Amino acid sequence: METDNRQLQIKDIFSNRLLSCGRGTPLVDAVKLMRADKVSAIFVTDNERIVGIWTESDSVKLNFENPTFSLTPIGALMASPVHDIRINKTLGEATIKFHQLGIRHLLVKDEDNQAIGAVSLSDIVRNQGLDHYLHFRSIADHFERKISVLKSDDCISVAINAMKEKRDTAVLVFNETLAEYGIITQRDIAYMVLNPDWRMVCWQLASYPMYSVTPEDSLFDAYRLMTSKSIRHLVVKDPKTELVIGLLALKNVLTEIETAYCSELEKVLAQRDVALQKSEKNLYLANRIIDASLDGIMITRCDGEIIQVNPAFSILTGYQDYEVLGQNPSLLSSGIHGAEYYEKMWIQLHDKGVWQGEICNRKKNGDVYVEWLTIIEIKEPYSEDVLYAAIFSDITERKNAEEKIVRLAYFDELTSLPNRRLFHDRLSMALAGAHRDKQTLAVMFIDLDRFKEVNDSLGHSAGDQLLIQVSERIKKELREGDTLARLGGDEFVILLTEVSDIDSVVEFANKILEQLSVPFELGEICVTATASIGAAIYPEDGLDSEALLKHADVAMYRSKEIGRNSFQLYRASMNARSLERLSMLSRFQSGLDNNEFELYFQPLQCLTSNRISSVECLLRWHDPNLGMISPAQFIPLAEELGLIIQLDKWVINRACEQMAFWRYQGVDIRRIAINVSAQHLCQGDLTMTVAHALNKHSLNGRYVELELTESSFISNLHDAKAELKKLKNLGVSIALDDFGTGYSALSYLTKLPIDILKIDASFIAKIPDEYGNSEIVSAIIAMAKALNLHVVAEGVEKPEQRQFLQKLGCHTLQGFLFCKPLAATNWINFYNCAKLTS
Repeated sequence: METDNRQLQIKDIFSNRLLSCGRGTPLVDAVKLMRADKVSAIFVTDNERIVGIWTESDSVKLNFENPTFSLTPIGALMASPVHDIRINKTLGEATIKFHQLGIRHLLVKDEDNQAIGAVSLSDIVRNQGLDHYLHFRSIADHFERKISVLKSDDCISVAINAMKEKRDTAVLVFNETLAEYGIITQRDIAYMVLNPDWRMVCWQLASYPMYSVTPEDSLFDAYRLMTSKSIRHLVVKDPKTELVIGLLALKNVLTEIETAYCSELEKVLAQRDVALQKSEKNLYLANRIIDASLDGIMITRCDGEIIQVNPAFSILTGYQDYEVLGQNPSLLSSGIHGAEYYEKMWIQLHDKGVWQGEICNRKKNGDVYVEWLTIIEIKEPYSEDVLYAAIFSDITERKNAEEKIVRLAYFDELTSLPNRRLFHDRLSMALAGAHRDKQTLAVMFIDLDRFKEVNDSLGHSAGDQLLIQVSERIKKELREGDTLARLGGDEFVILLTEVSDIDSVVEFANKILEQLSVPFELGEICVTATASIGAAIYPEDGLDSEALLKHADVAMYRSKEIGRNSFQLYRASMNARSLERLSMLSRFQSGLDNNEFELYFQPLQCLTSNRISSVECLLRWHDPNLGMISPAQFIPLAEELGLIIQLDKWVINRACEQMAFWRYQGVDIRRIAINVSAQHLCQGDLTMTVAHALNKHSLNGRYVELELTESSFISNLHDAKAELKKLKNLGVSIALDDFGTGYSALSYLTKLPIDILKIDASFIAKIPDEYGNSEIVSAIIAMAKALNLHVVAEGVEKPEQRQFLQKLGCHTLQGFLFCKPLAATNWINFYNCAKLTS
């Protein structure tokens, strides 16, 4: 046997040329198509779906007496249903199906049940590879002896009826005049459709002269003669009498080949049984493992021809096996790798017999993916042939996950800048290089000023956009080798390498400040964002990364202290202040936890009745080690560290608790005044805090006064107004504290629900001696009275100040002249004494 046909499948021999026509096509047009394509069958379609088949053998069923039979739609004459076979079936399975159904044509479908071609019984037999077997088979036992022989002048209808009744594929016609045999086949009858005349005599349609063979000739001789002359029938003559004794058709030869194939296959299988029994289990296991493998497997010849792939190959690449078998692996190439890449691959493969690595390939749909590929060189035993097995898996998701992990580990997700970890790595490397080459470098801390206000007023998305734009502007000023990183929040840090001198660092910082001075567009809003910058220089300000980062941070906080939007180089004195600040932070948190804070109370005197009208509570801090700490020290620190709201809530609760207790004791004062931070008002939960405290201590809101400064309204007047209205609904009074020291926008007095105006002590201290201040105080009091606002003068320490304020009609005074801030016990004593003397 030339070919082991057990391995051949339909995909190896089928024809992808599928001749078809619509079911409404006239019979004559269908036959024309068959004649042009030299095929014996045509498939019939309906809406592009194959619904039937018409073959040459169906021609004998036609009614040639009907003058319009050739115009009959092919759909009325077709055979249905059309039998099909999958492309991955074996030739043996196809042969069995042909015999069981008694047909000669099968429609070929792919794994998606789509028609892709056709296969005939002749295709199967011709691929058996047993031509040599025909040499040993004579014609004697294989020709048809009972064959219809018609007269030359018989009507063609006689031939049609004979073929129809006896189911013959051909009839012989004898011409007595010429003493010659001719033949009429089913194909001849089919082609009559093109020129129908059922009354013609048989000799007009017959083909002659006919080629002949004798019974002693071999089937191979007959097969070769038929193939060379492109005919399907031979007459068989008696070698002695020269008389025709039968007809040999091509189908007789093909049937013998098929029989011989089965017989020879049985012999070969018997010879191989012993060897197969030894290797069958291993082969079965190997094939099962290959088919079940989740890794794609592709086997090629040494010239690159693909000869086998497994199911995982199709899943990973999108190519079915019949699409790649016989092709070159280059059809998977992504085009990313150059020729040099593949040259190195083949050099290693030839030297070591194996190659492993990552490679980018392209799927059938065009997607590029990353695969881990192993190529193994396989040398067949007893042969010089070399095969290559490629085993691969798609690692695209793993690579993407690894890249994402790296990005998350070393880069900031918002700005894509290096994060703290990566910056420390680069700083360590830069310090090693600077130490080796005796170079100077600088570490620079950048902190955005009032970034929290943007987040609170415009939202976190606007804050994120601002951070992205800030990072882009700073990157424009970096040189090659410098690094910008985001440590978190609004903190950035820069590593400047190869610093020539201090002036270059100062110049760079000024460029950053200049870049950030241009307003940022956040949607429809423009925002100005300044920055505080501090820098430390290697080796003057530190020899390691920890010292440099700490000292740059110290310098940055110094920039904030001197007014923000500035740059400071590190100096040793700053470090001492930074340590003091850190110490204060630690003590502050401890003070909150251990109740070291206490409320003091300063009464306010009515200038009309001279009685106590209200009292302002003031926060004090008694540190067990340091003693009394001034509010001027810890209040700004609480604001900077974001602890001021927590402190506010404590004060509001304690003040309401104290006022409720005084009311219970019969203390007769109108209100207790509480200072509230601007941050608390902007945050939006001040009303909730006050309401909770009032409910907790069963206190009416009219006994509470909240004191706010003008800075509370600057960022968002609309939201501030809404929050104050909510407070007013609780019955709370609103006082504008330190009036005259801030923006002093008069519009606040008309747009906001303010009840009390407190003139700052800096104006009161200079009256009545200083003309300018006296006039300002006079104007403020007159304006407040015109607006029906209650006026309080703060910081009154001298009798003449009191007299001046009384003449102007000021309502209330507050200051050391009347009483200093007192602890709760001392305050009650003062109140009782004042009550007795009034």
